[in-house]
Amino acid sequence: MPGAHHGIGMTSRRTRERLISQLREMGVSDPQVLERMRETPRHLFVDEALASRAYENTALPIGHNQTISQPYTVARMTEALLEGGPLETVLEVGTGSGYQTAVLAPLVRRVYTVERIEALLALARQRFRSLDLRNIRTRHTDGGMGLPNYAPFDGIIVTAAPAGIPLALVDQLKPAGRMVLPIGDSKAQALLRVTKTTRGYDKELLEEASFVPLLGGVQ
Repeated sequence: MPGAHHGIGMTSRRTRERLISQLREMGVSDPQVLERMRETPRHLFVDEALASRAYENTALPIGHNQTISQPYTVARMTEALLEGGPLETVLEVGTGSGYQTAVLAPLVRRVYTVERIEALLALARQRFRSLDLRNIRTRHTDGGMGLPNYAPFDGIIVTAAPAGIPLALVDQLKPAGRMVLPIGDSKAQALLRVTKTTRGYDKELLEEASFVPLLGGVQ
């Protein structure tokens, strides 16, 4: 990546390495995922006023009542999705700032990402272009319905919390495909990994979670 993407001061290489050390201590071990977390310039995915906090292990506001996820959450979900072997095509529900998309894109062949808020998607597209991420396909649509025209997918990652497991998304997985998502409400949420089976799906509880709710409609 060009030098400008590496940042200075609180967005410097040293600051990023501190974050990687924290992620390792929290249990993230996949070297590919850690390298993506190191190289993805998170300060470009937040408002300039918040750039000095970009490599803190915390969620930050991105407007429209949405947040950029905590780096640990992005790393954990990416690692959980990739466990079990490489993936060709992945659907991401909830582009948001585009940070999770940018971390994941170099690790798979193609990412289809959907976002219901057009203003957020426009900014994310600009960031993907600036980082020369060419294997991302974006759509402005209601993510709860997925992208049936492009299914089936090897993997699905959902970055906002529905009340339960959306069967419409399970149906868009390939056999043995896997989906990582939070479910629950404002009182309690859990991060799950769902694997499609011939009988339906298996689910695995990964840990507690805290995400914005998955909403319908577009704006």
